[in-house]
Amino acid sequence: MSNMNYLEILPLSSITKYAKGHPNDGVPFTGYSRVHPSDKSKLIIVNDPLGNEPSLLEFKLEDILFVEEVPSAITEAGEGVPMVKLWVQRGAVGVKLEPFEVK
Repeated sequence: MSNMNYLEILPLSSITKYAKGHPNDGVPFTGYSRVHPSDKSKLIIVNDPLGNEPSLLEFKLEDILFVEEVPSAITEAGEGVPMVKLWVQRGAVGVKLEPFEVK
């Protein structure tokens, strides 16, 4: 699913409301996005997908105010990773999963 499809998932009023600038009541998160595998009302974004410490962030679609495409990240193999910037409603509850080494 392309990033532009997330715009189609969001209610039109949320998109139109912020069509001429970034929402003042939103917080930006940038990464590779996907629809949640088991809950279609949520979206997962992989923050820093090509870095050493990527994390997964999960948000409800209803809390996403604005979506904008940003330049793709490029893997060592030369493949593009589509990136987006999500503006999430300030005060919304998200879930963050971070990798760690078990010692």
